Amino acid sequence: DYYNIGAITLDSVEGNPLGVYDQLKTYDLALIAKPTEAFTEKEKYVMDQFIVQGGRTLWLIDPVAMELDSLFNEEGNAMALPRDLNLNDFFFKFGVRLNTDLVDDLYCTQIVLASGEGNASEYNPLPWVYHPMVFSSNEHPINANIEALRFQFTSSMDTLENAYKKTVLAKSSPLSRRVTTPRLISFDLLNIAPDREKYTEGNFPLAVLVEGQLNSAYTNRVKPLDLGGNVEKGTENKMIIISDGDLVANQLRNGRPLELGYDKWTNNYYGNKEFLINSLNFLLDDTGLINIRNRKVIIPMLDEEKIASEKSRWQFINIGLPLLYAAAVSLLFIFWRRRQYGR
Repeated sequence: DYYNIGAITLDSVEGNPLGVYDQLKTYDLALIAKPTEAFTEKEKYVMDQFIVQGGRTLWLIDPVAMELDSLFNEEGNAMALPRDLNLNDFFFKFGVRLNTDLVDDLYCTQIVLASGEGNASEYNPLPWVYHPMVFSSNEHPINANIEALRFQFTSSMDTLENAYKKTVLAKSSPLSRRVTTPRLISFDLLNIAPDREKYTEGNFPLAVLVEGQLNSAYTNRVKPLDLGGNVEKGTENKMIIISDGDLVANQLRNGRPLELGYDKWTNNYYGNKEFLINSLNFLLDDTGLINIRNRKVIIPMLDEEKIASEKSRWQFINIGLPLLYAAAVSLLFIFWRRRQYGR
């Protein structure tokens, strides 16, 4: 509703780098969503010069190659493998490292699996620890007052000390852990109760905002190509790096995209759309739009163990006590009628 958008492919950089760069410069922001092939040095340098000269960027990166659809086979498993996009040195210059692990979180969203055959099939929502449910910390205009986010096969990130300001916009829950890859991911995990004692690290960054005078990642290095004036010193700028390429992916129904953040299998809504829009608005300095959109929503994190231990007590308070009260009133009424008419 607010911006003009277009698609640019970096594949043409090899044959026409200046043409791609000139086209890229006509935009204020580049959204790089889930690349699956390694960037060449020339492609990285085109993006580098776009950033140095004030272009804003939103990176949605999958450091690990893994999709839920890959598990729907006879074995019900698939191998999660590190994905080398040749961006490690690039992000390192800006003070961020994406790890080739997977975040396994007890606060997670659900997947729906079918059991039975034919008309007897049942669809059961089951918690899937590789899809973290990330609650907003309300520490920044981007994540203020939004619903929980749904991440899918996300990786942890590290922030490194340098001249740039880093703000963690999304992080896993305290009850999460990191698992290494390569790793066999299997639906058999659904039949195993997680060992809560192994989930003690937690709070892993999943989305990071970088701000400052973003200088070239190729400073004091050989430039892979000449774009008609190689700039090393940047201007005040911002970028966001997210370790999940599917955070802004829509589900489809009958070939048509559903609203971002809506899960058709569980009928739940997540705050992915609001997070994306807020990120774009902030990167483009449209903070007024963020303030208009934001509304105060309090989303408490529930302790699953406490819920289980106190379930009976609260069931008695909410169901048993009203029934006892109704029974007592009925007995008093009967007693009163007998005395009244017994006279």
